[in-house]
Amino acid sequence: MDADEAKSPSNTIVLEFKEDTALTEMMRLRVSSLQRSGQKRQDGERLLLPYEAVYRLDFAIQELNFSRWYFSLSGYGRVTITGICQHWTPDLTNLMTRQLLEPIGTFWRNAGDPEDSQLKCLEADMQEFGERIAELAKVRKVMYFLLAFKDGAEAANLNCSIEFTTEK
Repeated sequence: MDADEAKSPSNTIVLEFKEDTALTEMMRLRVSSLQRSGQKRQDGERLLLPYEAVYRLDFAIQELNFSRWYFSLSGYGRVTITGICQHWTPDLTNLMTRQLLEPIGTFWRNAGDPEDSQLKCLEADMQEFGERIAELAKVRKVMYFLLAFKDGAEAANLNCSIEFTTEK
C-alpha cells in the first residue's frame, strides 16, 4: 500500500470510547452488595473504584492497524485507560486483576498548566497500547476498558477516540 492510499479517508476508521453505563452500574452494584453483606471480594477480583467507569470500543471491522489517539480534556486532571483482555465475559464472570492489560494509557494536564495547553502523555506506552488494541480487535468485536478520572478530571470533560487504518 502506498503512502497516498494510507491517507485516504476510506482507509481510516475512528472509534470513540463510549461509556457502558449498564456495565458500570452492574460493577458498582457488586461493590455495594459486598459492602452491605460484609463479604470480601473474590481472591484476585478487581472491584470498580469510585472514580472509575467501564468504557467500550465496538469493532465493526476487525482487521485494523493502529494509527493515532485523539483525546481532549477540558480543565485539568489525569485520565488512565486500562484495557481488559478478551477473555472477560462481564455477564458471566467478575473482573479479575489478571485480565487487565499492560501498558495502560495515561494522559493529563496539571492544575498549574494553562487550560489550552496540550495534554501530556507517555507516548511510547500510548503507541504500544494502541497497537495492542488493534491486535485484540482481530479476535473481539467488543473490547472493554476501565477509565479512571483523577486529580480533577471528569468524564463529562473528556473526548477520547482512536484512529486505525483498515487492512485490505
